[in-house]
Amino acid sequence: MATKASSISDWFAKKNILITGGTGFMGKVLISKLLLSCPDVGDIFLLIRRKKGVDSQARLHLILQQEPFRILREQYPERLKKLIVIVGDTTVEGLSLSVADKERLTSRVSVVFNMAANVRFDLSLKIAVKTNTGGTVNVVALAKQMPLLESFIHISTSFCQCGESVLEERAYQTSISPEVVIQMVDTVTDEELETMRPQLLGDQPNTYAYSKALSEDFVSRCGLPVGVIRPSIVAASWKEPVPGWIDNINGPTGLMIGAGKGVIRSMLCNANYSIDIIPCDMAINATIALAWQVGSERPTKPIFLNATANQESQITWGSAIEMGKKHALENPFSQPLWYPGGRLTSSKILHWLAVLWLHTIPAYLLDTLLILTGNKPFMVRIQSRVNMGLELLQYYTMKQWIFRNNNMHELQHRLGPSDRETFFMDTKLISWNEYLLIYILGTRQYYLKDDPSTLPRARRVLMYLYFADCLLKIVFGVFVAWIIYTWIISAKPIIATLVETND
Repeated sequence: MATKASSISDWFAKKNILITGGTGFMGKVLISKLLLSCPDVGDIFLLIRRKKGVDSQARLHLILQQEPFRILREQYPERLKKLIVIVGDTTVEGLSLSVADKERLTSRVSVVFNMAANVRFDLSLKIAVKTNTGGTVNVVALAKQMPLLESFIHISTSFCQCGESVLEERAYQTSISPEVVIQMVDTVTDEELETMRPQLLGDQPNTYAYSKALSEDFVSRCGLPVGVIRPSIVAASWKEPVPGWIDNINGPTGLMIGAGKGVIRSMLCNANYSIDIIPCDMAINATIALAWQVGSERPTKPIFLNATANQESQITWGSAIEMGKKHALENPFSQPLWYPGGRLTSSKILHWLAVLWLHTIPAYLLDTLLILTGNKPFMVRIQSRVNMGLELLQYYTMKQWIFRNNNMHELQHRLGPSDRETFFMDTKLISWNEYLLIYILGTRQYYLKDDPSTLPRARRVLMYLYFADCLLKIVFGVFVAWIIYTWIISAKPIIATLVETND
């Protein structure tokens, strides 16, 4: 076993790094954290593809204008010069690298962070396997040509083995090897592949989970100095780059926005089950520390680390929703469609009825009103997307998992006091009530672009909607009472006739 460096920062000094997926949510946090906390790090090569007509260098420039890089722009602009764009694509064999770029990477890189992935749950099997599994195979192939490689870190997910009620920190072998599945995807028609999909996925709920399981299986057998980190539900930052930073609507963020704007009024969920959330900065700190551990110890077998919170800092879906609702009502989002309300239920029938009455019917009524007034309808389209999203998520809200995370605890203990503070990952320190407030305020400011100065007006709008909601409930209650009363009055002669007949 190699001797450990005195600190994480010391170990990363002068080391050149390759990051795939650096333009994503976690990728941005990883890059900014490395530059801020490991100031002597070598060059950081970022594999970025051209996207939507924007070239790779322009994409990096746009990313550097975002919040995670504000301190670097203002205080340490010289460190940003360490970021070097490599034009490439993980889904293509050879990563579409030029001869010169391949030479630069293979001769200089010591650490690889493989973060590139498509996190959508509704991908076709072919796209999911080509992007997530095939992409990983291609990155590993390049890494095997790096003589200086000391640490290869693959970012996976705690939900990679959904058929297991307990996820251990170890390798799991898929029933069909990733190599065989990739070959099938390349040779079998789309129709045949979709026919085989249920049998291939098995216990996995979607193609994302399945493709990540395949990727893990491949990485665990690749023969490199490997660390595999499995974050649970990665949410807004706790502290860094700023409290509450978020740039996407994946997972609970989308639910929070939908409920806070009055669009989501029912959710199929077991309120007593734990929701395993980890702030993005803690997940990234654990990722960087794992790279240090792998590089320092040079293990002969991959190290698996579940970056999760449910073993020591539990919070249930019910508690999270109640806390979040309280903070959302005190700090409402701008431009809500209706007053936030609704409830959780574990009954599929009650949820279906609630969706019908509180989602679908109001959406059609509002769109009809918009059409009659000469405006463009949009509510049915929004509710259709919301309902599809809820269906994809309800697998996770109606099931309980236990994630073993002993390796994460042991890693924390191995860090020195300074590293433990700089690369914080102890979820026991989180107050969920305070964190959810930070989360909501961060979602307002960083994703929805609601400036804090808009809060007073948003609170007034919410108060008006509250009275409108109460009035609507009263009107609806009176209408129902009138219907019942009318039915009773009309039924009286019939009842009287039946009574006389029986006499």
